[in-house]
Amino acid sequence: MKTTFSARFVQRMALTTALCAVAFSAAHADDLNIKTMIPGVPQIDAESYVLIDYNSGKVLAEQNADARRDPASLTKMMTSYVIGQAMKAGKFKESDLVTIGNDAWATGNPVFKGSSLMFLKPGMQVPVSQLIRGINLQSGNDACVAMADFAAGSQDAFVGLMNSYVTALGLKNSHFQTVHGLDADGQYSSARDMALIGQALIRDVPNEYSIYKEKEFTFNGIRQTNRNGLLWDNSLNVDGIKTGHTDKAGYNLVASATEGQMRLISAVMGGRTFKGRETESKKLLTWGFRFFETVNPLKAGKEFASEPVWFGDNDRASLGVDKDLYLTIPRGRMKDLKASYVLNTTELHAPLQKNQVVGTINFQLDGKTIDQRPLVVLQEIPEGNFFGKIIDYIKLMFHHWFG
Repeated sequence: MKTTFSARFVQRMALTTALCAVAFSAAHADDLNIKTMIPGVPQIDAESYVLIDYNSGKVLAEQNADARRDPASLTKMMTSYVIGQAMKAGKFKESDLVTIGNDAWATGNPVFKGSSLMFLKPGMQVPVSQLIRGINLQSGNDACVAMADFAAGSQDAFVGLMNSYVTALGLKNSHFQTVHGLDADGQYSSARDMALIGQALIRDVPNEYSIYKEKEFTFNGIRQTNRNGLLWDNSLNVDGIKTGHTDKAGYNLVASATEGQMRLISAVMGGRTFKGRETESKKLLTWGFRFFETVNPLKAGKEFASEPVWFGDNDRASLGVDKDLYLTIPRGRMKDLKASYVLNTTELHAPLQKNQVVGTINFQLDGKTIDQRPLVVLQEIPEGNFFGKIIDYIKLMFHHWFG
């Protein structure tokens, strides 16, 4: 009887201990889930895609992002970028009139048959402001040709400019053969490159990018709506960018949306249907905004740390970053973000130039480094005078001897 009681007691104690352990483990797991667990990327029905944070450049999701694919009318994003850069440089302005040539006439060019058009006619004089809307909003292939002739003298010369910007922007998987994106051998881009072109449009030519949010455009009595259906979606603050489709390319869409200070850019290529590319893009953007946030822990020119300087006309260097620093972190984790730095050398010796890189800033969450950025000198420090350098030499010698 005594043995039976003892066995039951042991069994009950073991069960109680196990239950407590499970409860503790579950509570601990809940805490970890809240802090660190982010649901996987939703299933995206497309051949390739990427989601990036505009400000930090962080890639949040990707699949076959570097696969070379037919960009179709996404090509017009680069056309738009070239035009925007030319206007920014003062080469022409929106009020300038463009005389439409025969090569921009849809009726006289079989290649345009059945494609998206602004419906231009030879001899028309059309303001640049209307042609760029014809490109960005109506995806007009004829408008692309008209602007290429006007801006560069010919389509071939304009394509040369497009590919020059491919190199300048560091795009690895893009090459353009046309100004409009209709099928052409040797023309390709990737989801990642298209997202980067979108980033460049927003960053470098904001006046050009601002057109992409307009929902409709009327030219010559013909009203056409913007083909980016996400502009009408009230659950997202989408303000661009561009659609594209051919039988070969499938359905493409690069989209950008904002939420607070966060801006995301999605690129979906090879979608199955017209509406499907919008649905898949919305999945990516919604997921990104729900589980991540953009933070700005350091501002340009603001001191993050200071270090002794030897042989200079100032004995300390103010250190920080040369431009506003943005990071993408799991939403709600800003309070847990930690930063530290290491110098490239054991000591700083003058002269030091402004924005000279002298170390690395490490950002950590939960003890793991999530990002690294250059640590730079915020103010120039010239060499000191002869006597000051002699004194520093003696001080440094004693420092080396005695630590």
